[in-house]
Amino acid sequence: MHIKQFEYKPLAHYSYALISDGEMAVIDPERDPLQYYKLAEDHGARITAVIETHPHADFVSSHLQIHRETGATIYNSKKLGADYPNKGFDEGDVLKIGKATLRAINTPGHSPDSITVVAEADGNTALFTGDTLFIGDVGRPDLREKAGNMRAKRQELAEMMYHTIQHKFKDLPDDALVYPAHGAGSLCGKNLSSDKSSTLGNERMGNWAFKDQSKEEFISTLLDSQPFIPGYFGFNVDVNKTGAGNLREALAAVPFRMHGSEKGLIVDTRAEEDFKSGHLEGSINIQATSMDDKFETWLGSIVEPREEFHLVIDRSADLGAILNRVSKIGYEKQLQSVFTLNGRNLVESRSLDLQDFEAHPERYTVIDVRNASEVEEGKIFDHALSHPLNELRGTAGKIPTEKPVVVHCAGGYRSAAGSSILSRELESVRVFDLGENIKKFTPS
Repeated sequence: MHIKQFEYKPLAHYSYALISDGEMAVIDPERDPLQYYKLAEDHGARITAVIETHPHADFVSSHLQIHRETGATIYNSKKLGADYPNKGFDEGDVLKIGKATLRAINTPGHSPDSITVVAEADGNTALFTGDTLFIGDVGRPDLREKAGNMRAKRQELAEMMYHTIQHKFKDLPDDALVYPAHGAGSLCGKNLSSDKSSTLGNERMGNWAFKDQSKEEFISTLLDSQPFIPGYFGFNVDVNKTGAGNLREALAAVPFRMHGSEKGLIVDTRAEEDFKSGHLEGSINIQATSMDDKFETWLGSIVEPREEFHLVIDRSADLGAILNRVSKIGYEKQLQSVFTLNGRNLVESRSLDLQDFEAHPERYTVIDVRNASEVEEGKIFDHALSHPLNELRGTAGKIPTEKPVVVHCAGGYRSAAGSSILSRELESVRVFDLGENIKKFTPS
């Protein structure tokens, strides 16, 4: 069997294709299915199966579109309660892809309906573990308390994960290859390795979850210091349970205007320096300038699911890329328009007098927009107030306004967004972005 791993870096997501004897299965596909179609064509294979290890929270899957365009059967756990045509794939169920045998193991913990796919051919074993077993970690158990067909509390799911790790991988060989759905940078776990794959033997030796420990110790470690949950996660679970519509049709419906000027919630995706040089008043700067940034995560953390918004881009040539990025989290339906600026009615961001701030930090209200878990590890300014970026639109009204406000994060990307939010929300207050100058105040 031939296995191909696909990576979408901004969400640290891995999807897979397995090809054997002219047939192909796609596992945990991302929103755009064209890359899977190309691979099938290159190998002269027919896509016969799409497997969802669980309804994903951090991205929208193309499983329904692949089914409609190729006729492939969608397989997932019956526990998912999917609203689209599917075939149950649970423990004891077997699927043939060419000469490869695929079987399912129910591995609840990250979600109650998670499965691991065990693929075997020619004496080789591969495990597609979804968000159950990562490289160096296991999936977080706190994403299904408010979303999905099967809701479960984090304590219950943590206990399920303990049982899964203790028992479900027991009879599988050490040389079985482990292919997870996420890597380092994903919010579906907290200590994921940058390695893209591993072996079960290596995980048994190096992954904390396989260490000899009591159930109580396991659960305590698993629940401790999990990262924040972006607001769009529950929305994506529900979208994936229903199945997303055709991507090409959805993106074609979004209006584009050259030199536009809109009202309402405006997200400006340009680089920080361009935004600060001139932007529409009240717009929010969420940069989408590199595939190394986290635009999708912060768009879905700052803009609410179903909340209407507009996007500003730098050039018309950026249109296709930004629409694809918005679609990764299923926000294209609430996107009212995309436009470039006309150069009129723009405002500049205020520039911080860094010397005055260094000499007299007490003259400023300092807002730390890092995640709560980062703040717990140590403050950068003792008098800073913690307002995590994902909560800032809701908590801005609690910020004291007697002094000018300085916003900081760990590197500058989030403070650019945070300062633009506070400039929008605190109209009569001078708001400054410390930006990359934060490095002057942190140990090297």
